[in-house]
Amino acid sequence: MHDLCYAELAFDGYQPTSLLEIPGGKEVGVEFHTLSKTYNMAGWRVGFVVGNSQVIQGLRTLKTNLDYGIFAALQRAAETALSLPDHYLEEVQQRYSTRRDFLIREFAALGWSVTKPQATMYLWVPCPPDTTSTDFALSVLQETGVVVTPGNAFGPGGEGYIRVSLIADCDRLGEAMTRIRQAGFRYAPAATAIV
Repeated sequence: MHDLCYAELAFDGYQPTSLLEIPGGKEVGVEFHTLSKTYNMAGWRVGFVVGNSQVIQGLRTLKTNLDYGIFAALQRAAETALSLPDHYLEEVQQRYSTRRDFLIREFAALGWSVTKPQATMYLWVPCPPDTTSTDFALSVLQETGVVVTPGNAFGPGGEGYIRVSLIADCDRLGEAMTRIRQAGFRYAPAATAIV
């Protein structure tokens, strides 16, 4: 199973690889897509799955035993979203790319080196040395009122990072960064011991 929720939120010419374009992928797997990210339909839980028909039939059987489907108005909204012209996707990509670059510059001004993601609506920002992601996220919240997500909420590989959303416009993101700067948050790498 391949979660390709950021298929259309790719930047700088990058195109995420689909499981279904890999030789043999269609025969063994399925790929999930969502309208939550690209079409700003978060919380509506509208998506689709493509790929191996046997797996899809199993998912269909499971789904029909869990609920009765999606409210008709949401289905119509999804249909409308999927019918939008291609330039809409380009505008969405540009919007998120601009926000990504803005926040990376803002964090860099405070000493952070943030990896530039190729496809997402989040940044993974390293925590200061000797600080857990939970402690750092709580400290940012308590001292600034800005909500960031501790990386460990996504598993052990996320420890040492916070996840910062790109869903707000640059004015709002700038306000958050002003609060972080005014609270005195800076990234200072751990001192290297001299032997």
